[in-house]
Amino acid sequence: MCGIAGSCNFRGKKVDCRDIQRMTETLIHRGPNEEGVYISGENHPGTLAQAGLGHRRLSIIDLETGHQPMSNEDGSIWIVFNGEIYNFRELKKVLLIKGHRFKTRSDTEVILHLYEDKDIDCVKDLRGMFAFAIWDTRKERLFIARDRVGKKPLVYHFNGKQLTFASEIKALLQNDIKREVDPNAIDYFLTYGYVPSPRSILKEIRKLPPAHILTYDRDNLKIERYWHINYEKKKISFTDAKEKLKELLTESVSLRLVSDVPLGVFLSGGIDSSTVTALMSGLSDLPVKTFTVGFEEEDYSELEFARMVAKRFSTEHHEFIVKPNVFEVLNKLVWHYNEPFGDSSCIPTYYVAKMARQSVTVALNGDGGDESFAGYARYKALHVGKFFKVIPKPIAYLADSMFKKNRKSFIAIVSSILRALNLEARPRYVEGFLTGLFDYPDEWGRYASWMSCFQKQQKMSLYSDGLQTELENSAEAYIFGLIGNFNASNLVEKAMEVDINSYLPEDLLVKMDIATMSNSLEARSPFLDHKLMEFTASLPADFKMRFLTTKHILRELAKDLLPREILHRKKMGFAIPLDKWFREDLKELAYDMLLDRKCLKRGYFRKEFIKTLLDEHCSGKFSHGACIWNLLNLEIWHRTFIDKAIPLDY
Repeated sequence: MCGIAGSCNFRGKKVDCRDIQRMTETLIHRGPNEEGVYISGENHPGTLAQAGLGHRRLSIIDLETGHQPMSNEDGSIWIVFNGEIYNFRELKKVLLIKGHRFKTRSDTEVILHLYEDKDIDCVKDLRGMFAFAIWDTRKERLFIARDRVGKKPLVYHFNGKQLTFASEIKALLQNDIKREVDPNAIDYFLTYGYVPSPRSILKEIRKLPPAHILTYDRDNLKIERYWHINYEKKKISFTDAKEKLKELLTESVSLRLVSDVPLGVFLSGGIDSSTVTALMSGLSDLPVKTFTVGFEEEDYSELEFARMVAKRFSTEHHEFIVKPNVFEVLNKLVWHYNEPFGDSSCIPTYYVAKMARQSVTVALNGDGGDESFAGYARYKALHVGKFFKVIPKPIAYLADSMFKKNRKSFIAIVSSILRALNLEARPRYVEGFLTGLFDYPDEWGRYASWMSCFQKQQKMSLYSDGLQTELENSAEAYIFGLIGNFNASNLVEKAMEVDINSYLPEDLLVKMDIATMSNSLEARSPFLDHKLMEFTASLPADFKMRFLTTKHILRELAKDLLPREILHRKKMGFAIPLDKWFREDLKELAYDMLLDRKCLKRGYFRKEFIKTLLDEHCSGKFSHGACIWNLLNLEIWHRTFIDKAIPLDY
């Protein structure tokens, strides 16, 4: 795993080695073992095409060779690469038969020779996670690619003359780039907790979306998509599907055990990470190292379930308790995440990665299981929402009125019913579900609502007149725009496809990449193998969600692997007790920072609304923990990257 950076122009302007080095120095956490720089003009004087590539390396495979930037035999093609190609040995065998010669044992060199054979179509043969850049001196072309799901990041700046790229925004900011905040990005962030590709929080910086390639030559800059997940159905029995799924999942785990450094696994005690742990244990000769975090608040802690799995497979188990004195790490997290980031589970993810790095350099995880097997409670909510249409209008109107007049009591009643049905019943989630159900007549309006932190009406009360006039369109249109681009026909599968192209790459994978790489740890996700994802997409929808049972086929597969309690436990996710923390330990911090003159002077928000939001939350009238977290995150980001008031020395 690594950090990459580079620059390219076709106007004869020399790329300065020091510029590339400044970018890679900010990425040392992504690659503490080695650094390297290549400047094209030094080898090809007189050409107008100028390029530079920089690299920071975290050594995982081929520790002695595999240095980057790496070239082919005659030095005409150069590459910098971040990621892992899990089928590189298979590809290498084919390339050797074709006459290619290898000087390393690395997967990086496989990409180089594959590019020589297939040009930019080489990306279609790669099975793994990657972001790489290839400079082709013969074609005078820069070729950049990002993996199908978006596990590895790539950001860039293009001023019409020069293209500069890097693994992280902070590296790009080592150049002369204007730090002008995009007001539309603020709207996206406060709605979803992230800024979706291709936007970034800054107007002049863009993200290359997942499953896209970028080519830049003297004629133009071109971006195109190379992969879509396909929900066209296979004719297959449930028994055969379960058998094939086990085969593919075992293969996926096995491929991710290839390493020249120690490995472990993040174990939450949920079905996804527990299944990965079970398969990993069966493939390993040594006890698997497992790592989990928990909280003092039992409603948010999964330690009991993780211990159960660890005991079943005799793992070498490690635990960490996250406490509410997290402000000490907030500044560091904001710096590492480069943009405002609203998923508060980045805190426990950071701590579990930090703990794991003391023992291993690679950690597997269960990311992607929910999106492939319909694991989220909101998928159930879509089903329930369909029945709401047939409820007699007087009854629906009465329920709506009760919810709006006595919200807290109504939520408590519904929570009790859901607990009796063994469904998600935490008040914050119940409130969000009911808000979407009553406020939106159509399923996708509800879905956008359930995916949102600040609701549309809240934002209109929060935003200043100045901010409102700068917005191009509603952030809610983002979800609706995604729905029309995909081929899934089943309602739940449409939502899964939306998540695979939004929440998964823009939130979950960013969270995991930054949390692990900030600790110089590589994360691998067996459920995100694209061959496995394509297979599960092709299965009938009721194999994945049957009635209100999520992950049906995965649960059936795991019956022979996991303790019964794991299979039938309620889904918890990686939530943290924000509501409690902002009423107690972090209350003073929230008031001081969000009502501070510096924050209000930015001109984004109305002071009265923020004050009301804090008061309502602290009184217990409403639960605004997630909203407060997002506002706090945004303010710390401004102080770090715009005001430069917080030292960037992490």
